[in-house]
Amino acid sequence: MTKKHPHTFKTLIRNPIHFFAFGLGSGLITPAPGTWGSVAGVLILLPFWKLLLASPIIAWLLLIVAFLLGCWLCDKTEKDIGTHDLSNIVWDEFIGVWLVMLALPTTLIAHWGMLLTAFCAFISFRIFDILKPPPIKQLDRYAPGGFGVMIDDIAAAGFALIPLWVIPWILDYF
Repeated sequence: MTKKHPHTFKTLIRNPIHFFAFGLGSGLITPAPGTWGSVAGVLILLPFWKLLLASPIIAWLLLIVAFLLGCWLCDKTEKDIGTHDLSNIVWDEFIGVWLVMLALPTTLIAHWGMLLTAFCAFISFRIFDILKPPPIKQLDRYAPGGFGVMIDDIAAAGFALIPLWVIPWILDYF
């Protein structure tokens, strides 16, 4: 049985570690905190997206730092609350959707525009994060601590990229 988190927004902002792990508060929104966390992730990245796509080394370094930070944030928050992969911990959704958005072919943005491409990245990521096909489900179940919270979303992002790379190629081919 999953424990309920002890936070309201007012108490959450008093603990910066939990505040970031809860996706700057977006993890408190119900129902579907993971979806709301992904929405927040898209909205945070959107203003910087073109700049980061133009500077891929900086983008990937920031993503790696955010992943490592997330492993620590999620691990600490899990230990404080006393449960593994609480659905309100959504920093992993931030990183997952950021990975999808930063690894998309730039031709997709040129053809579909930024908002439609961001929406498709969000939808594709959420589908794979929710369905958790193998090996995502196994990573979610068996990987320990904060790393376990984060790694299944990285895998979901990898799966989410497949249709986003293949569909434009098919559309261009036909």
